[in-house]
Amino acid sequence: MTEIDGHYNMPDKVGYACRLLRKAVSAHGARLVVVADAALLEAIDTALWTLSPTDFVAHCRGDDAPSIVERSPVVLVDSAAGALPDRPILVNLGAELPARFERFERLIDIVGSDDADRQAGRARWRHYKDRGYAIRTHAYAGGANT
Repeated sequence: MTEIDGHYNMPDKVGYACRLLRKAVSAHGARLVVVADAALLEAIDTALWTLSPTDFVAHCRGDDAPSIVERSPVVLVDSAAGALPDRPILVNLGAELPARFERFERLIDIVGSDDADRQAGRARWRHYKDRGYAIRTHAYAGGANT
C-alpha cells in the first residue's frame, strides 16, 4: 500500500517543495514525479534553476524526450497531462487527487496555508483515509529545514 505523507500549512509551497526535492535527491538519491498545475510547475522549474550551484536539482518536464525523462531524478508533470512516469515517489502540489497515485510507493502531498488549498487538501486526505491509507502528517514548523 502506498505510504502517504501530508505536509500542510506551507506558506511557500514552491520553496518548500524545492528544499524537499533537493534533500530527497542529494541525500537519498530519490527519483520523483512532481505533479501540479501549469503555473505552479513553472514556478518550481524556475526556482530549481535558481538554487545555488551546489544545490542544483537536475529535473525535466514530463513531455521532454523519453531519454531525458529517464535520466532525470525529478520529472515535473502538469496535472492535466494524465500519464505519469514510473518513479517510486509522487509529490503532489496540485488541488486535485493525483490520478493513479496508488501505483507509487510513496505519495508526498504538500498543502499550502491559504484557505482554498487547505480545503482541497482536506478533501484529498478524506479520500485517502476512506480507503484505509494512514497519513503521516508534517505541519509547517516556521522555517525549519526540510
